[in-house]
Amino acid sequence: MQKKFGYPTSLVMPGSYEIEDHFYIKVLNAQLHAMVGYFMNLEASRIINRYCHLNPQVTEEALHDILQYQPKYLRWAGADLFHVTTERGHRKMLVVETNSSPSGQKSMPLLDESREMGGYEQLLRRTFIPLLKQKRRLPDGGFAVIYDKNYMEASGYAAVLAELLKEPVYLAGFYEGDDDPPVRFVRGGVMEVRDAKGDWHPIRAAYRYVTQRPWNRIPVETKTLVFNPIIACLAGGRNKLIAAKAYELYNAELAGMGLKINTPETILDVFFDEIPLWVQRFGGHAVVKNPYSNAGQGIYTITNEGELEAFMSTEQRYQKFIVQSLIGNSQWSTTGSDGKFYHVGTVPSKRNNIYVADIRMMVSGGPEGFKPVAIYARRAANPLESRITDTSRSWEMLGTNLSFRKEDGTWGSDITRLKLMDRKDFNMLGISLDNLIDGFIQTVLAVIAIDKMAINLMGAKGKFKKKLFYSLNSDEQLLEEILL
Repeated sequence: MQKKFGYPTSLVMPGSYEIEDHFYIKVLNAQLHAMVGYFMNLEASRIINRYCHLNPQVTEEALHDILQYQPKYLRWAGADLFHVTTERGHRKMLVVETNSSPSGQKSMPLLDESREMGGYEQLLRRTFIPLLKQKRRLPDGGFAVIYDKNYMEASGYAAVLAELLKEPVYLAGFYEGDDDPPVRFVRGGVMEVRDAKGDWHPIRAAYRYVTQRPWNRIPVETKTLVFNPIIACLAGGRNKLIAAKAYELYNAELAGMGLKINTPETILDVFFDEIPLWVQRFGGHAVVKNPYSNAGQGIYTITNEGELEAFMSTEQRYQKFIVQSLIGNSQWSTTGSDGKFYHVGTVPSKRNNIYVADIRMMVSGGPEGFKPVAIYARRAANPLESRITDTSRSWEMLGTNLSFRKEDGTWGSDITRLKLMDRKDFNMLGISLDNLIDGFIQTVLAVIAIDKMAINLMGAKGKFKKKLFYSLNSDEQLLEEILL
């Protein structure tokens, strides 16, 4: 089947924004839950005060400095969070992964119904536009939004950016595997976009929603401002292996402050043939991840021999994997060095079924410090079983990602499992205001950890330290893909 790569490149004009084009219909008809609206409007000082009241080992001064941190590379990100608990009932929000081009806008009810551009406008005003004012040595040219999935949000950013800048914005698909893409880099890193007539145009700055191995199409070092830059992906935004190392390094720095990025127990740099040994080390229950995939791809939950054998029979692109403790029900979660965590899950349905759900927290970091931008939740397909068997299919119970790849290479989304922050869905998630605050702090800590790693990998002169990266991530296949 011939692949179709998005839509033809278009020139999005100011005044073209239509709210119906950039939000799910169910979102347009939703009313934001009062508690979520309250959280989104909380001043930083009140968030700090509340968090430190519940975590007295953390000082207000330390947390203030963290929320005011000015990221250099990862200014826009989203963390996927699990609401977990211990056997003693101690709850916490746990970071599963951090994304450098996260979705979320189309799934977030408007905070203010009179401002129809919603989080698109907030994010661009807080992050992208201030960055344009800081960067003075940019090439001549226009503006663009480039994407390889999620056209609804990518086009939303383009329409809002055109409105805010009062000039046209190119919207161009940049898909992996496209032999003739409408985006290229020339003259040492200047992006050009080809219009519908076939003419190429230089780009001064681009908003990037390219998510699938973006480093094989976009150089690490560019003259065009790329937001977020590729180093944000390599440092952890699309690289789970480096992200885990970034969390570990930053946790060491945070130790004296009483703060910590909460993650599943993680074993790094695992070769394919070693995976059964580490699954056995975790008691036969584990999660195996291809470190460089996203959108729910390349993640395997292992709870029995059949699932392990099925995974070991697959063909894999890369040499190194990560193996993590599995979070399931109280009877079959992995018992790690920090004990056993299991899913709090949703409030029981009318049929008394509890489902696994995760929370996506999107944040931005700019001159005003870190702020939440959008939140949504995703529910697993099947209810969480109290017992696991040799025939159980654990992914249907534990996998929450909504994205799926179509036969033509494009992406779809199973929105039947999407849970909004509205009056109907939010109550079913079983989370509180303090959980939202905890999730926000965890997200910010994860973003800072990755940004600090990116700074180390680029150095003071802004040149990619390939040797340092290789020492941290010695996967030859990945290194061959990186466009320098």
